Amino acid sequence: MKIAVYGSGGVGGYFGGRVARAGHEVAFIARGAHLQAMRQQGLAVESIKGDFTITSPFVTDDPTEIGPVDAVLVCVKNWQVPEVARAMKPLIGPETCVVSLLNGVEAPDLLGEILGKERVLGGVAKIFSFIERPGLIRHIGHEPTLMLGELDGAPSRRLDALATMLTDAGITVELPDSILLEIWRKFLFITGWGGLGAISRAPIGILREEPGTRAIIDACLHETVAVAAAAGIAFPQDIISRTWEFTQALEPSGTSSLQRDITAGRPSEIDAWNGAVVRLGRRYGVATPTHQLITDALLPLERRARGELVF
Repeated sequence: MKIAVYGSGGVGGYFGGRVARAGHEVAFIARGAHLQAMRQQGLAVESIKGDFTITSPFVTDDPTEIGPVDAVLVCVKNWQVPEVARAMKPLIGPETCVVSLLNGVEAPDLLGEILGKERVLGGVAKIFSFIERPGLIRHIGHEPTLMLGELDGAPSRRLDALATMLTDAGITVELPDSILLEIWRKFLFITGWGGLGAISRAPIGILREEPGTRAIIDACLHETVAVAAAAGIAFPQDIISRTWEFTQALEPSGTSSLQRDITAGRPSEIDAWNGAVVRLGRRYGVATPTHQLITDALLPLERRARGELVF
């Protein structure tokens, strides 16, 4: 298979790098200093699973230089999705599938509106990784895993082919009965503490132990579960306790990508995380006061990062 990785950061750089290392044809789409570093020095990955370098990756900022591929792994930020979906049209052939690996529950629909819902596969990336510096991806936690599925839950040849390629590259692949449920399961986890971490600037080890921040996380979890139920997502009854168990097992120094973006003064995914809980809560008539507070508290920083406010 020939794949394109749209967004070569912590997720795209790591998983695309593993696929390229296994000898498959991979085209990376990147930008700015990261693009230039990959062109000049290659793509380096420092990982708890073993370091490696792709010395001469095919990397560009122009999808027209790539042409149609079998699959596109979409690994950008949520706020980039409309622009990226339009820009990736040169990558789309008659049989191309588009795999959403974004954090959040709205991206598959956004991609489908522009590219056709029939092209979109749902995905969940389980990994703690980020750009350490241009050209270098650092993987610090979690067994690198991709969960994949057709949005309607049906089996398909394209899903099996993609899973086989990724497995051959040494990546753990899971094909759950409902990828939508798994997308919401991760959404529940990240919205529980991601925005709170951005406000407090504290890592997960502190957030889960301090009584006050632990209570805020718990309130976030209950609000998101209520919104999910209204949206028709059938979480298991013990989903909150399971989420806490997973949270307790995380590396104490861990931070979310949203927190790192806010701290660095970059545009973040607050609108697609806590903001999405608020937006969906309004749609379904579910109160989300904790998520509303977190979203409102971070909005000035978000607007400053986007050049809309100066202070």
